[in-house]
Amino acid sequence: MASVTIRDVRKAYGSAQVLHGIDIDVVDGEFVTLVGPSGCGKSTLLRMIAGLEEISSGDIEIGGQRVNELAPKDRDIAMVFQNYALYPHMTVAQNMGYSMKLRRASKEETAKAVQEAARILALEPLLERFPKQLSGGQRQRVAMGRAIVRDPKVFLFDEPLSNLDAKLRVQMRAEIKELHQRLKTTIIYVTHDQVEAMTMADRIVVMHDGKVEQIGRPLDLYDHPANLFVAGFIGSPAMNFIQGTVNNGQFQTAEGSTLPLPQSAKVTEGTLITYGIRPEHFRIDPAGQPVRVQVVEPMGSETQLVAKLGTLDLTCLFRERVDPKPGETITLTVDREQVRLFDRVTGMAI
Repeated sequence: MASVTIRDVRKAYGSAQVLHGIDIDVVDGEFVTLVGPSGCGKSTLLRMIAGLEEISSGDIEIGGQRVNELAPKDRDIAMVFQNYALYPHMTVAQNMGYSMKLRRASKEETAKAVQEAARILALEPLLERFPKQLSGGQRQRVAMGRAIVRDPKVFLFDEPLSNLDAKLRVQMRAEIKELHQRLKTTIIYVTHDQVEAMTMADRIVVMHDGKVEQIGRPLDLYDHPANLFVAGFIGSPAMNFIQGTVNNGQFQTAEGSTLPLPQSAKVTEGTLITYGIRPEHFRIDPAGQPVRVQVVEPMGSETQLVAKLGTLDLTCLFRERVDPKPGETITLTVDREQVRLFDRVTGMAI
């Protein structure tokens, strides 16, 4: 196990700047997820940690040792890729033990390490099969087993669940989280799926356009986003954003609809703000604002609907059973203490 320190790391391809001064401290044994939309630089950063991409400037340390010039094989890391990267002509056992073979470990030592990894990942009945005889989830477990056999200081995961179906992704999320709890090894995990990030990580690094927008525990990012990008990216369905001003101690839209402000809000009359409210923080209340229901999506345990407040679309999520019909008018209020306010110019939380 080892800590990972990233200091003012930058990456450029010619004149194109990809990463703009990244600073991240990963504690020994921590599970950190890099999350963000495609093209934000998260996979590039992971490959730089692995030594597969050169660092334009800055420093990366693993276990207190600067690794900028170290070859990937000398960094004592193991990487799990999106496409599994298994050798088709080798059995599961041979695939998992291949790194030990390269190290010239004895057959007994290799067999012991493979058996232990297979036990952890419930792969023991599959050791003599070939990759083509495995399901997608089994192949991903083999790729993880190959990494475990190396007993590295740091595990790096590059969107490992992207090729799996929805049900299998849920299962594999739980398996990877359980694996981390058992091995207590440092993990840096890249994904564009914020649900994966929220459910698995000790801390999340939200990236956008080659910059770190916010670092924090999953619920801290959910409850206290630093800016509009984080607020909109973290959470599914996404937070509602409404443009307006502060008028007579309330938030007022351009069409004249009013919504309550948090009691702790420090905004002055006439301030232009973006009003953020998550879908689950709406309530049906006779004293609320009238909205017209557009779409209703019953999902069993909850009901999601899209409603019009004037010309604005609002996404609402109700845990209790509700049965409004499209075209019907209902009245909504919000949990005012769950409202988040953002500066209209900078996008930063107020």
